[in-house]
Amino acid sequence: MEFKEKTLDSQMMYDGRIIKVYKDNVELADGKKSFREVVRHSGGVVILAIKDYDKILLVKQYRYPIGETVLELPAGKLEKGEDPFEAAKRELEEETGYCANKWTDLGYINTSPGFSDEKLYLYLAQDLEYTHCHPDEGEIIQAFEYKYDDVLKMIDNGEINDAKTICGLMRANMKRII
Repeated sequence: MEFKEKTLDSQMMYDGRIIKVYKDNVELADGKKSFREVVRHSGGVVILAIKDYDKILLVKQYRYPIGETVLELPAGKLEKGEDPFEAAKRELEEETGYCANKWTDLGYINTSPGFSDEKLYLYLAQDLEYTHCHPDEGEIIQAFEYKYDDVLKMIDNGEINDAKTICGLMRANMKRII
């Protein structure tokens, strides 16, 4: 069986600054009709920045949708038409104040493919130099340095539950980078 669905029509239900929400009527692989609610998002970048060979830069910020302060890798939204690598360089400096002289592409992840097309591009940043931190307007954020082993312990004990952070660390670990 071919696992494919055909879009019959699509209606925008919400047009926001960050997301658009659509209701799509579809024909399933077995010929039956159904619908899908789809969140369209421009995507984003996630940066695993390593300082001094064994320290990882994490940022702490309040995440309104879950009502919690979260410790996570630096990350940010892609602007329309923006190159992911350029966005990664921009976000690293905005959120941590650092620029990197060495970059490695770690691929991408689909964050929630059951309802969203959001794709996050993962990068490793090394050989860091501090410039200055300049978060986006309305972004209250603070950068911290943690030893790699301590970050793994925080993931293990549930202090870090952010999926993009866990995925970024896993990708780097699988490539034997850290």
